[in-house]
Amino acid sequence: MSEKATILDNPLLQGSGLPAFADIKSEQVVPAFNQLLTELDRELTKLESEVQPTWSGLVEPLEKITERLSWSWGVVSHLMGVKNSPELREAYEAVQPKVVQFSNKLSQSQPIYNAFKALRNSNHWDNLDSAQKRIVEAAIRDTELSGVGLQGEAKERFNAIQMELAELSTKFSNHVLDATKAFGLTLTKKEEVDGLPPSLLSLAAQAARDAGAENATPENGPWRITLDFPSYFPFMQYSTRRDLRQVLYKAYMTRASSGELDNNPIIERVLELRQELAELLGYKTYAEVSLASKMAPNVEAVEKLLEELRQASYDAAIKELEDLKAFAASKGAAEADDLKHWDFSFWAERQREEKFAFTQEELRPYFPLPQVLDGLFGLVKRIFGVTVTPADGKASVWHEDVRYFQIANEAGNPIAYFYLDPYSRPAEKRGGAWMDVCINRGKFTENGSAKTRLPVAYLVCNQTPPVDGKPSLMTFTEVETLFHEFGHGLHHMLTKVDYTGAAGINNVEWDAVELPSQFMENWCYDRPTLFGMAKHYETGETLPEHYYQKLLAAKNYMSGSGILRQLHFSLLDIELHHRYRPGGNETPKDVRDRIAKTTTVIPPLPEDAFLCAFGHIFAGGYAAGYYSYKWAEVLSADAFAAFEEAGLENEEAVKATGKRYRDTVLALGGSQHPMEIFKSFRGREPSTEPLLRHNGLAAA
Repeated sequence: MSEKATILDNPLLQGSGLPAFADIKSEQVVPAFNQLLTELDRELTKLESEVQPTWSGLVEPLEKITERLSWSWGVVSHLMGVKNSPELREAYEAVQPKVVQFSNKLSQSQPIYNAFKALRNSNHWDNLDSAQKRIVEAAIRDTELSGVGLQGEAKERFNAIQMELAELSTKFSNHVLDATKAFGLTLTKKEEVDGLPPSLLSLAAQAARDAGAENATPENGPWRITLDFPSYFPFMQYSTRRDLRQVLYKAYMTRASSGELDNNPIIERVLELRQELAELLGYKTYAEVSLASKMAPNVEAVEKLLEELRQASYDAAIKELEDLKAFAASKGAAEADDLKHWDFSFWAERQREEKFAFTQEELRPYFPLPQVLDGLFGLVKRIFGVTVTPADGKASVWHEDVRYFQIANEAGNPIAYFYLDPYSRPAEKRGGAWMDVCINRGKFTENGSAKTRLPVAYLVCNQTPPVDGKPSLMTFTEVETLFHEFGHGLHHMLTKVDYTGAAGINNVEWDAVELPSQFMENWCYDRPTLFGMAKHYETGETLPEHYYQKLLAAKNYMSGSGILRQLHFSLLDIELHHRYRPGGNETPKDVRDRIAKTTTVIPPLPEDAFLCAFGHIFAGGYAAGYYSYKWAEVLSADAFAAFEEAGLENEEAVKATGKRYRDTVLALGGSQHPMEIFKSFRGREPSTEPLLRHNGLAAA
């Protein structure tokens, strides 16, 4: 068969509409991208030679290029997450460098950058609406942050820094991975595993078998405890052996901090390169580069928010520690007066069990997935007036468990669709939960008439699959996760913006994107919502009231310590990227110890090397952006407070507030600055009071 014929049959070159998942094969990836990138390269060269500084002469043709790439690359990336295989991985790795190279070429295109600037300075500018202007301004900013304005040696140096940073980031995470794998604690005596739950004993026996002890059993050992979180964390919570908890804690906190896997020099080098990159781009610090594309106006605003939350949570965290000491003393613990880091999780878990007298496992039978979906869809109909109905069979899927749904407006017309892939499949699907874009909303002209392309989302979770004829029974945490991802989905699907570049989550600042997702989590504790979905899968009995009260009571257990821990990471991240200078009087570890004085209740040990495993900022996208988690949570808590003020039991008030939220936060996407959108909804700037109140840290 000729190459041309295979290309015609290649579903990855379809470029628009719903992907034909059933027909996609790994061997189609390389030929598809070889052809696609050649074509797009030609189109880019052509556009550069004839570009006009107008919406139709610049933005529309450029969007055609980026949309084709993101459609095909989006399908392959999606399959990497949900249907991974050695063949697909090999094809992905073969194609990825070429995709990155083309994206760099696009973002550093001088003719396109010049055209965007000319458009902003032309008389066409006044005819553009606010969404169009924001798309153009974001394009100019992103191109500048990609180094387009640099010439000669400066540009070469910029690209060299980018390349070295990418390599260092990979090296950093490989070191953490290898250091985590290198440690293991093999236990052979029954008294060494005292207190451990059956699930951990099974895991530890399995780890021992993997390490060569082929006769290991959960009952008789040997048991191998590792620094993998599913092994490490339960051991710290349940092991009654304080001496072993200490060994494990110290091993965990010194990962990748010595020998061949030492990340200390990498940290120094990364911070040095980021600072140099910032100066090349004309910024004083790397934190300023990071904030250039975020909602927070400057470092001062970020630190002001973090300090306000720190003052509110610090005393609560101190009190939680005192209560924990008193609790340990009441149980006759010798270490009660001098609790160490390796005692905290253990005693917190004992106290939680005694205080609230329930476990996640007891609640599972009340949360079967079909019932939870009914509750979730009932909620969005109640607050947003939209109807969700199954549309299975109308789309090709990548696994038989995947569902397809339609969302319709009040008039019954379809406005969006989504796939739901709910269950864990460890062999082929990555862990965690996420929302991703399948199709963006947009307006286009076909045969002379205007048409709207409806948005389609991927919603992916990793909950317990149905077993032995029972439905998928969810933990309460899994319920919250589903609501969270559905919030992201609504942001994408209920947009009313017709320009793809600002529809849904596109062009929304990084530190505002979690607002709609965190907002939805609040409804899991709302009485009508919870009782509408929490019904026993066998008897149909509604969740007993005492469980609801326990859920509410346990919601804020140790919340002061939890918030303070996030603030410790956030303030440390900002300090390292804003004030710290490599080669000065302080090391990164000195900076951490200084920040810890006001953000921890038990200071770090002298040998603590937490930074050497802080992948979020050294190997992930959160450099000078870790604060985003808390920034968006302030917005989401305040948005939910609008419904509380209206009265959660008052149907009419909830509907009216829901309509306002839908018409602003969900409908406007990236067409306006998130602060303007928030003010349109709330009538004022955000307040931290609702977040503190929801966490039990401020008077209700």
